[in-house]
Amino acid sequence: MIKYIIGEIYRLVHKKSLYIYFGVLLIGYVLIVFIRSVGANESSILNDSSNLFTFLPLFIGGFLFTAIYTDDLSSKSLITVVGFGLGKAKIVISKLIISIILAAIILALVPIIIYASYALFGILATENTIKMLYLMDLQCFLIIIAYMTLSGIAVYGLQKITLSVILYFLLSVNVVSGLISLAFNMISPSLKNILMPTISNKVILGITNGGLAAPICEYIIYVAIAATLSIIVFQKKEMEF
Repeated sequence: MIKYIIGEIYRLVHKKSLYIYFGVLLIGYVLIVFIRSVGANESSILNDSSNLFTFLPLFIGGFLFTAIYTDDLSSKSLITVVGFGLGKAKIVISKLIISIILAAIILALVPIIIYASYALFGILATENTIKMLYLMDLQCFLIIIAYMTLSGIAVYGLQKITLSVILYFLLSVNVVSGLISLAFNMISPSLKNILMPTISNKVILGITNGGLAAPICEYIIYVAIAATLSIIVFQKKEMEF
């Protein structure tokens, strides 16, 4: 399992499309900051960044999801891995670990890029603004990992790339949580507490206001349930050649 994780990370960090994709995103972001910097001030950093973090589950998480979860479906390498005897449960857990490692590395750079981009045009962030950037970044990380794990159920249960990517897309733009939230409002508004946007909000509030243990446990349970369901459907699904 450790060798598989190391091998997958090695494959991903040597993936040229990763550097091209994120390079294009970086250039695009710096251009947006340049345009927005006219008449902007320190408070503009948080306002603009809150909008940016809304889209990161799609732009960062979407790429990582396809690279980590669906590449080996299209190349049929997942069949080879299973054929060599790596258990399906270990594959699911390995994918989760790989997701956490890569998402953490990439997202750790985001607040630095935001700070540097605005500083480049003479707008400096305060210590409090930097703190808020990292909190938003952490929430984005939690959402990406949760939605990738949840979408993994479709990957292993359906083994259909297009449907799996569509599911992640709908999750990342809050279509699914929005529809479920509307349904819960008609049944019992308190049910919205089990949705990921609410759980991740509670984690951030727990960090800033105290009482972190309960929301962290909720988050871990959420991801654990999604991973367990992935293992169950993967065990029951025959590999498609």
